[in-house]
Amino acid sequence: MSKPVTIRVDDALHALLKERAEAEGTTVTALITRAAHDAVRDPRLEGAAEVFRNFVSDHADAFDQAFPEDAPTRLDAPGRAA
Repeated sequence: MSKPVTIRVDDALHALLKERAEAEGTTVTALITRAAHDAVRDPRLEGAAEVFRNFVSDHADAFDQAFPEDAPTRLDAPGRAA
């Protein structure tokens, strides 16, 4: 269930929000909701996806060697077009 939240912004900020929402094909409400989610997101998750990608990239060859049956087809494997 969602709860309504009312905020007051000046005309200039509202115009910027509206312009941004239109450019992104969304609504002012959706922009503000996303900003609210970002404001309360667990800071420990900041950069977590990048850390995970780097870990996988750095250790992919070791995993492939340890578990050859589970190794995915790699797009960067020799003989494959990138």
